Amino acid sequence: MSIFPTKILLASDGSEDAEMATTTAVDLAKVSASELHVLHVGPGLPLYELPDYPARFEDVVGAQRQEAQRVLDEQVRRVEDLGANVVAAHLEMDERPDRAIVELGEKLGAGLLVMGSRGLGGLRRALLGSVSSSVVHHAHCPILVVRGGPPAFPTKVLLAIDGSEDAQLAADTALDLSGKLESELHVVYVEPMPERHTKPVRFAVDLPPEVVRSVEKEAEAKVEKLVEKVGEGGGQVTQAHARVGSPAAEIVALAEELGVGLIVMGSRGLGGIRRALVGSVSDAVVRHAHCPVLVVRH
Repeated sequence: MSIFPTKILLASDGSEDAEMATTTAVDLAKVSASELHVLHVGPGLPLYELPDYPARFEDVVGAQRQEAQRVLDEQVRRVEDLGANVVAAHLEMDERPDRAIVELGEKLGAGLLVMGSRGLGGLRRALLGSVSSSVVHHAHCPILVVRGGPPAFPTKVLLAIDGSEDAQLAADTALDLSGKLESELHVVYVEPMPERHTKPVRFAVDLPPEVVRSVEKEAEAKVEKLVEKVGEGGGQVTQAHARVGSPAAEIVALAEELGVGLIVMGSRGLGGIRRALVGSVSDAVVRHAHCPVLVVRH
């Protein structure tokens, strides 16, 4: 079953990336009949000493809260201007925005967290914005990280699948979204290329041609079976793609080749606020993709 309809928690800091996330969250809330909650996390208590503490300290804390409330009110007005209704606006004051986002998401029972990223973008991305990266690692539910501009629906949706349980939920979600958004649905399966182990590095490019072709045929056979399974959900797949190589790199490269507006994939991470590691493939795609990425997990 799809994750929609659900409670969507939009985390906004008022930045340009957050504005793109707002537009995307509103679009998703409308097409999926989901509740929309808005969160802004202001700064925690000032850690520096003030000469006339505590009177000055209280003034600073009050000014911080007032500014945070102003940003939150602005985001709520932005959502309403886009034609959506905010079920509830939430203000948290915490020096750890990632923790506040994850904890509120769990408290609300949110089915989707939406936020922007201040990463560098494109295949040259080296770092993901620290807050969004931490939320992707620790959230208990699906996360949509928006970058490169909000997708203009209808768009091309790229579903990355590997046959896992999370990938099946991602497939259900992608089918639901592509249908509601009247968007093309592309499916990709990437078969990792076997590696030759030599010292001090590992090589895959010098494999015999017959081995490479064998792996390519295996990828084609697997993607056919996976697409058949996806089709059982009643959706329509526009095109299936079989790739060989590094899964994350191939997914990102194909997304750019196709000009997709949204990547949907599962995660094999541990789940909950106790999450220590997110699945390495989904983590890498979130870091390097040129477009929004929806990481779906139970």
